[in-house]
Amino acid sequence: MQDQEEVLAFTEECEVAVTVNGQRYERRVPVRLLLSDFLRHELHLTGTHVGCEHGVCGCCTVLLNGEAVRACLMFAVQADNMFLTTIEGMAGTKSELHPIQQAFMEKHGLQCGFCTPGIIMSVHAMLHEHPDPSEEEIREGLSGNICRCTGYQNIVEAVKLAAERLRQDPQEVE
Repeated sequence: MQDQEEVLAFTEECEVAVTVNGQRYERRVPVRLLLSDFLRHELHLTGTHVGCEHGVCGCCTVLLNGEAVRACLMFAVQADNMFLTTIEGMAGTKSELHPIQQAFMEKHGLQCGFCTPGIIMSVHAMLHEHPDPSEEEIREGLSGNICRCTGYQNIVEAVKLAAERLRQDPQEVE
């Protein structure tokens, strides 16, 4: 009997409604489906990368009601009736890059790009809280994201440039 209950619990499904990048989605999903897998496989938003699956690397960072969260540490059902922003939604309806994305491009803040979406989402949340960070605060803010390629210096420079631009147009960081 216990084995049957465990199988039922694992296969149990639930309705979830979530607004992602301004668009509302409703799906019936397994209760144990990770938010990262929901975004990638159910909504086909593949910019949210999955690296370590333990919340250590930061590749899966998205904004949940404006707060940076690790999508590999949350179940999709936990995001029910919430607002998510992924890297695909950073520029909104505009065709240009978001100022953070533009700064990363200009300052060569990426190489292979695997970690970049998570870093950009983390930076967005950080600059919302601290619009004029020192270099030390930037490095602390980036400490939850692992990049194996860049050595971080160009990422730090990109964050400085993005912060400067966002202070001139603060609506871009809302």
